[in-house]
Amino acid sequence: MTRAAEPGFKEATAISTGRLGIWCFLASEIVIFGGLIAIYLLFRWRHPEWSADAAHMLTAVGAINTVVLLASGRTMFLAHAAVERRDLRAAVRNLGFTLLGGSVFLGIKGFEYSHEIRHGFTPVTNLFWSFYYVMTGLHALHILGGLVALAMILLGVRRGRHSQRVEYVGMYWYFVDVVWIFLFSLLYLFS
Repeated sequence: MTRAAEPGFKEATAISTGRLGIWCFLASEIVIFGGLIAIYLLFRWRHPEWSADAAHMLTAVGAINTVVLLASGRTMFLAHAAVERRDLRAAVRNLGFTLLGGSVFLGIKGFEYSHEIRHGFTPVTNLFWSFYYVMTGLHALHILGGLVALAMILLGVRRGRHSQRVEYVGMYWYFVDVVWIFLFSLLYLFS
């Protein structure tokens, strides 16, 4: 039973506290990633030579990672839909697939990092690689945090609790999906 379902409990606004909280959190994350992207773009326009650095990136691997992350967004959507139908078995299964997709994403990103570092492209090689590692590394940390949240929610749903929180972790997961689309486009495709 959620607090909102308790007799006599009223939310302070028409929007649930959890939903309002996740929107405020995501707004702060938009400021962080938006600022990084804006700064990257300003520098990118001043440094056309970054195209030569970007040519060393594994674009096909980044594209595979994009598909993996978007597929995990789909399974997150299916988990939320299953919770809405009160089909907790399907919700647990799809949350598990989402966890798997996020883990595969991090594994592929680790492969990319090791490949780039082996070829001498480290965070201190030049400003392009510094931006690349900071932006994708911060994103990877957000994926890791999302995986922890997903695991906690999955355990709760498996026990028949926390089903409303699937929506909140889903909103966060969609956010990291959208951020990755921006990062993939800017760093891999348009550099």
